Amino acid sequence: MQSVSNSEIMYAIVDIAGKQFKVTKDQKIFAPRLNGESGDKVDFDKVLLLDNDGEVNVGNPTIKGAIVTGKIVEHLKGDKVIVFKKKRRKGYKKKNGHRQQFTKLVIEEIKN
Repeated sequence: MQSVSNSEIMYAIVDIAGKQFKVTKDQKIFAPRLNGESGDKVDFDKVLLLDNDGEVNVGNPTIKGAIVTGKIVEHLKGDKVIVFKKKRRKGYKKKNGHRQQFTKLVIEEIKN
């Protein structure tokens, strides 16, 4: 069996724009729209949990000094969601659509 370095096993639960994500190194995630251009680096300091090869560190509410670094790949829109409202026997129909804005991130580093 091959030995695996700690950086590949390490994962973190991080709060990005009000949503929680379980992230590992080199993982791609779709987070709510963030400020910045493609290629910019972003740091997230709201790390709620760190797991380093079975050694779990839980924050209260966050872990002091822990930082997750990511790089913005691109900004994009999600699939269209149709919002349809109707009241029966009243002649009221309303059709609306919405496309959520997302930012594609690549997690580059998890520091404790």
